[in-house]
Amino acid sequence: MSIRLAVLASGRGSNLQAILDAIAAGALDAEVVGVFSDKPAAPALRRVAEPLRWSRKAKDYPDRDAFDAELADAVAASRPDWIVCAGYMRILGDGFVQRFRGRLLNIHPSLLPKYRGLHTHARALAAGDVEHGASVHFVIPALDAGAVIAQAPVPMLAGDSAHSLAERVLQVEHPLLLAVLQMAADGRISEQAGDAVLDSHPLLIPLRLEFAII
Repeated sequence: MSIRLAVLASGRGSNLQAILDAIAAGALDAEVVGVFSDKPAAPALRRVAEPLRWSRKAKDYPDRDAFDAELADAVAASRPDWIVCAGYMRILGDGFVQRFRGRLLNIHPSLLPKYRGLHTHARALAAGDVEHGASVHFVIPALDAGAVIAQAPVPMLAGDSAHSLAERVLQVEHPLLLAVLQMAADGRISEQAGDAVLDSHPLLIPLRLEFAII
């Protein structure tokens, strides 16, 4: 069954483009029904037609709750089945999260629970980790703390910089996100009592998916 996706993005929209390409190729049974941004100049917005774009500057609102309330209303108006945070760099408030709880996903560039928040690649290098990667998880009010559905590892290489590591992680982010979204389209995943559930069974540990890295 084709699912309706609302995508939240703040930057260039590479994950959004991966979604659009997969849909066009028939590899993902979904439809993007809206792209929403806190950055009116975000390149991600230009990847879809004008009627699908929504953007506002958060600084034009009296507080975060006011911005989130208008964003939530706009997202709800697109009638999404799932909402995907794909490079959305603004923390979502509790009200927004609770309104869409259980169908709100985020892709994060680390092997959670390691390195919630920003600068994940530099932090992994500083810690001397032997592997890094990306995670797709359900969004809850606590930052990057929701139940993880699946992860894709990336080996750390001698001489890695934060930039080179980020480029390799991006290669697994796209297929990882697409794999989880297809699970959603197939009705295989849900969130129950704070746990990620796959095929009616709680995931005791996240799925570990391997993808080729060039």
